[in-house]
Order: sequence, then C-alpha cells, then structure tokens
Amino acid sequence: MITMITIRTMGTKNNKTKREYMTRELRASEDADSRRIEGYAIVFDTPSALMGVECLKPVYEKIAPEAVTKEMLDGCDVRMNLYHDRHRLLARSKKGVGTLEYSVDEKGVHFAFEAPHTPDGDTALELVRSGALDGCSFAFYMDYSDDTAVSREDAGDRVIYTIRKIQDIDDFTLTDRPAYPDTECAAREAAESAASQASAECVARLRERAGRTY
Repeated sequence: MITMITIRTMGTKNNKTKREYMTRELRASEDADSRRIEGYAIVFDTPSALMGVECLKPVYEKIAPEAVTKEMLDGCDVRMNLYHDRHRLLARSKKGVGTLEYSVDEKGVHFAFEAPHTPDGDTALELVRSGALDGCSFAFYMDYSDDTAVSREDAGDRVIYTIRKIQDIDDFTLTDRPAYPDTECAAREAAESAASQASAECVARLRERAGRTY
C-alpha cells in the first residue's frame, strides 16, 4: 500500500479546530467470503501533502505518536462512515465497544470492520475491492491556542508543524478522494508563485499566528 496523506481544516467549535487527516492505507480481504475492510486511518510522523506557503517556504504537517492513544480512542464515540455521511454508517465503537475495531501501534492507528449486509456495506466492500475507493479519513478536534498541542519547526527549506495533542475524535470515513500531486513539484510551484506575489499573504499568516507559542 502507498501512504499518501493530507490534512485540512474543516471548521471550528468551542475554540477547537476541526481537522481532517486523510491517508491511502485501505484494503479489503482477498477472501471472497470475507467482508472485512481494514487500513490505517492515521500514520505517525509522516509529512502531509503540501498545505500552503509560509514566507516563501512550503508548509507541511504531521502527527506525533503521542497525539493519539488507545485510551483516548476508548473514551470516544468513533463512527466509520461512507463519504463523510453520518447517515451512511458502516461500523461504530462507542467507548471501546462495538463493531469497529482499532489499535494503535508504532505505525499509527489501524482499524478494521466487517462491512454490514446493507446497501452501503455492499457498496463500500465492492468499491474497496475494485480499488475505486482507496482512501480513508480521520476527523478530529484540536486547540491551536494550546502551545503544547502543536510545535513548529523551520526545517531550512520547509516549515513543519507537528500535532502533539488531539482533544476529540469526530469520525473515520471511507473516501474516494483523488490522488495528491507530487509534493516536491507542488512545493516548487507554490514557492515560485509566492515569490511572484506581494508579501501580503505572508504577513497575514504571521499576524494570524501572532501570540501563539510553538
């Protein structure tokens, strides 16, 4: 399997920022009689796809192993949905009990479930087996005003933000999001574009982050 990751902001609630983390770690059992679907909803210490540009440098984000624990997941109501639709429920783990299995290992957060005998379950299983549905996503909340929740590293030719504390899990979902562009190529194009523009966007970003300590 190929690991391809992106993270995007989905909104805010009670001073928490909702984020979506997407990966290409998904597969169905090759056994024709099995309805098992599994994958990694999150992979630790793996840079995301290009998120933007900060002062002419490409910006990436990654999630540290300490950000997600089995104990934290056990305290959440985690739903596995199809296409981000809460009405298309495939599996669920409520306080660690249910049809959605998950575990946390050195690589990241692994999940597995038996596709239900429902129209959505049949659809998910067929599309994952065919490769048409090849991604999964993990939506969560975090507080960017908490200086222990995220750290910033200026890594020379790029900026990397590391998420170290997640407050709540919203859901897992299966998605057919298209492949992301080559990150190195995207970084060059973004840097060239930023260099040709006025520095207003860069200044705006710095002002937006003013007052935060990373």
